[in-house]
Amino acid sequence: MGNAKSSAMSKVILEDLKLNTRFTEEELSQWYENFQKQCPSGRITADEFSKIYERFFPDSDTTSYAQHVFRSFDTNDDGTLDFKEYIIALHMTSTGKTERKLEWAFSLFDVDKNGYITKTELKEICQAIFKLIPKEEQEKLPDDENTAEKRADKLWSFFNKNENDRLAEGEFIQGILDNEDALRFIQYEPQK
Repeated sequence: MGNAKSSAMSKVILEDLKLNTRFTEEELSQWYENFQKQCPSGRITADEFSKIYERFFPDSDTTSYAQHVFRSFDTNDDGTLDFKEYIIALHMTSTGKTERKLEWAFSLFDVDKNGYITKTELKEICQAIFKLIPKEEQEKLPDDENTAEKRADKLWSFFNKNENDRLAEGEFIQGILDNEDALRFIQYEPQK
């Protein structure tokens, strides 16, 4: 079972990742090899993670969004991402099922990690996402979506919550699934 490439990765971690992601052993071995080249310490810091985001969004201000994404991926709160956290995050955000992606999105919006999202937290993440949108795209947005605050207000309205209410994870996921437009407000995908 263990080839030379995967032997550098703990068998326990490899088996766990094979069970919890759709990646094959070969893919995981390749990811691990690349991870080790990029991060010889075996860990990614928040600054290194932020630099990765800058490459994906060269025309955007990625700083605050990258910090929030990093926080949501750093499941053990040690200020770094190890290979396992990195791969699970990659899986959830790229190949995972919609509900798993929305579970991750909930953790992104739950800034204080208390199990609920407030309108203040929602606005904070909407502002970070809005900064990813290049100015020329922002100018083309409808009037009720052309600022981070308007987008946050519109998104909050999808959940039928009062200003001071809070959202549990299930309410958040169902609210997004029930409103096609809501998905646009919790992510940004650059126009091709």
